[in-house]
Amino acid sequence: MMKQPPLELLRDKVDSRYSLVVTAAKRARQLLEGAPRLVEVDSNKPVTIALQELAQDKLVFERTRTGIK
Repeated sequence: MMKQPPLELLRDKVDSRYSLVVTAAKRARQLLEGAPRLVEVDSNKPVTIALQELAQDKLVFERTRTGIK
């Protein structure tokens, strides 16, 4: 059984916990809609798969805007 990646590792990939949650949720939705997995994991849970993809640098976080208007 594969453990979740450490939060510190995931936080290094994004600029905030909020961004981590949004990125993982968006990718999980894509997986539910039929997008192919980018990593092999023992889990079928889309959030777990998304977090593993982020931890293994298969997903890249990119901020598109600065600030809220």
